[in-house]
Amino acid sequence: MFSGWRIRVGWRASVGLTGDVLTALPVPLAFPLLLAFYYGESPLPFLVAIAVSLALGAAFRSIQDPAENLGPREAFLAVALIWFLVAAVGAIPFVVAGVGTVAHPVNAMFEAMSGLTTTGATVLEDFSIHSRSVMMWRQVIQWLGGLGILILATAVLSEVGVGGAQLMETETQTRDLNKLTPKISRTAQLIWGIYFGLTGLAVVVYYLLGLAVDPQMDLYNAVAHAFTSVSTAGFSPEPLSVGAFHPLIQWAVVPFMIVGSTSFVLIYFFINGEPMRLLRNEEFHFYLGAMATLAAIVAGALLLDPGSTFGAEATLRHAVFNVSSMVTTTGYASTDYVAWAPAAKHMLFMGMFVGGMVGSTTCSIKSLRWLVALKSFRRNLYTSIHPEAVRPVRISGKPIDEGAIRDIYAYLLLSIVIFFLLTVVIVVDAERTGLRVTEFEALGAAATTFLNIGPAFGDAGPYGTFASFSMSTRVVMIVLMWIGRIEIIPVLVLFTKAFWTS
Repeated sequence: MFSGWRIRVGWRASVGLTGDVLTALPVPLAFPLLLAFYYGESPLPFLVAIAVSLALGAAFRSIQDPAENLGPREAFLAVALIWFLVAAVGAIPFVVAGVGTVAHPVNAMFEAMSGLTTTGATVLEDFSIHSRSVMMWRQVIQWLGGLGILILATAVLSEVGVGGAQLMETETQTRDLNKLTPKISRTAQLIWGIYFGLTGLAVVVYYLLGLAVDPQMDLYNAVAHAFTSVSTAGFSPEPLSVGAFHPLIQWAVVPFMIVGSTSFVLIYFFINGEPMRLLRNEEFHFYLGAMATLAAIVAGALLLDPGSTFGAEATLRHAVFNVSSMVTTTGYASTDYVAWAPAAKHMLFMGMFVGGMVGSTTCSIKSLRWLVALKSFRRNLYTSIHPEAVRPVRISGKPIDEGAIRDIYAYLLLSIVIFFLLTVVIVVDAERTGLRVTEFEALGAAATTFLNIGPAFGDAGPYGTFASFSMSTRVVMIVLMWIGRIEIIPVLVLFTKAFWTS
């Protein structure tokens, strides 16, 4: 591939950073390992994963050249390598455990990639046959994915201007980051501290509510759901997801999904006595407004549905919960919404494309991109009437760079093209294998994997599984989850000659 080329990427620096991450991966693997000992289960799945991770990490670190610096190109390569290889190591416990559908390497990789990218789509069919330690590893790897994207946003992407990270230059992002502490590494530590704190708070809230109203929400489930609600990830060790618990617990989960999808920089200021930075933020208003609007429409559709058996409180709860889950890209479910009327399901489908705030754990397009695109379109309408006018696009009073606006349009176009191409792959491959998939179900499956949402519709609904799709489709979904989670560009740019040689 590189015959006659002069490679201008300091790839050894990228490989060395990847080795550092792999060497640290045994730390989170130790938690399910300890659980395996506690419950009298086999520790082998985690011991093998730890051994492989340490061996790969040592090998990669030995390749590192101290003379090479981690610049923008090296950061692109490192991000892509880290996300893929951590998922690969994360798949090892499923294969070694050798139980259920995830024992197959492709399914194990699907589950691990879905976990790390906080997608929440699963290929599990029978939850009861898996050990508690392996089920907790699914939760841990999603929590790592949420933490990982915060690391990416604060310590890597904001420095090199990757994709949507150029938006980190607005008042609510990089400028504020630089005001927090002199060094961005220290800033990252503060934001991670908030992430840890929110996770701990969620554990306490869920466990106390479990003691009060639902014994099924024991400490194990409280920890498991805290990991995947703050990270807006969506895996649950319960086959009925959050629908397995008391309505009060379902209501309690909603705020944590919303906070996980809120900019952690603004949360920092909120905690430290500057709440108006968050409360006056336009992206925050847009994000909450979109969620409230969709929830109101879904609630109305459920009330008007003659087949609905929900009471008033249940209707409101299911509407708010499942819309929040979709918009925040968490992927939990409080009920099987596949049985809902088409109007309600289509609103959930629309919610898949919204996403939370930039600088949060959320996935999808993200609210700030939509807000900038809408404001830019409105500006274009105005300048069509008044060609001499100069009207910068402003977010929370601060102008957005025109280059960033062009990048947002390019990102939106690229996302839509990839989404539709994945839909075509799903439809064609389903026809080839004799799987019955409607167009709407294919659209949902494509959106939920590429935009890292969680469950979709039909057989891939909240109480279904992606194991029904063909192996080739699942392989494509694995790749698209990887590409979508790290903002498309860091992966696609690796396949250009200019990246390596110019």
